[in-house]
Amino acid sequence: MRKGEKSLMFLLFISETALARIPGLSAAGTDVKALPYTAPADADMLFYDRPKVAPTLPFDPFGHPSPAVVTRAALLEAGFPAMTVRAGTSIAPASPHVTISESVGRDMRFESAVPDYEEIAERAAELARGLDEGVKRVVLAESVPGGTTTALLLLRAFGFVGTVSSAGPENPLALKEKIWKETSERLGLKPGGMKGMGLRAAAELGDPMQIAVAAYASALPRGVEVVLAGGTQMMAVAALLRDMGFDRRLLVATTKYVHIDPTSRLEDYAREIGADWYAAPLDFTHSRFPGLADYEKGFIKEGVGAGGAVWYAQQLGISMERIQSRTEALYEKMLNEGPLPPKVVSEIR
Repeated sequence: MRKGEKSLMFLLFISETALARIPGLSAAGTDVKALPYTAPADADMLFYDRPKVAPTLPFDPFGHPSPAVVTRAALLEAGFPAMTVRAGTSIAPASPHVTISESVGRDMRFESAVPDYEEIAERAAELARGLDEGVKRVVLAESVPGGTTTALLLLRAFGFVGTVSSAGPENPLALKEKIWKETSERLGLKPGGMKGMGLRAAAELGDPMQIAVAAYASALPRGVEVVLAGGTQMMAVAALLRDMGFDRRLLVATTKYVHIDPTSRLEDYAREIGADWYAAPLDFTHSRFPGLADYEKGFIKEGVGAGGAVWYAQQLGISMERIQSRTEALYEKMLNEGPLPPKVVSEIR
């Protein structure tokens, strides 16, 4: 047993939002029909070498693997415990999980995004209150297709004006701004107009994951360190926690791909919100696999707590070389086992 591994819990919160079905908005999943399976398939990857809930593997529309493969590599190398919290998906993972909501986030351009937010928050808080007393750190991760857009909306509602990153090299910022315009017009809202509203703001224009993670973190004992594993999406959760009066240290752990993306405004948001940040120094430049090498070209960037999983693995003395080597081995096994989407390029360089 590695020193400290029992003092941490890695929790993946999975959700779904109606926004992800807007053409051109989300780069998660091979196509719109696959979107409901994306987060559950990511959750399966915490426990298995390939998803069991879906017939195909978790890839984006261009054939790049979900960052869940990096998360699993870090988890296997470091040996820390993990669990999945289903916080609003239409499909359940095949892997072990706790369900606090099956209600998918709604389209906030036309109605409140999470009308049952109080029930979700209470169930998340109850889960936090049941945390083992020996756990001193929690790494809270997410998988939410379309979640960078809900992140922009929530950040903007609290007065943090700027852009957000995307899972692909072509960030659909104009579309995200259009969604903000339509949502803010429905609500009669200007940037910063929901300061002090806490969870009610996320309920109006966010997603179920934001509410579940914020409620969970808020209910933890003061002695438990909170690490938010994700990029733009977890910066939005950090903003939500600060708006709720959460005054403890917050670390947002992501990957270098988010950090170097100027649209993420990672350092700016961290400074404005009052959070620390970490960017995992992954490097697949020389990978034999185009699907992984393209991470260096702006594909995927982050998700499924990849940056946070690498952060904790490094805390336990696991090298980047080991994590990257295990990632490549897992990906090769995935490619060999198939079936694969037609756009996947599986030739070994």
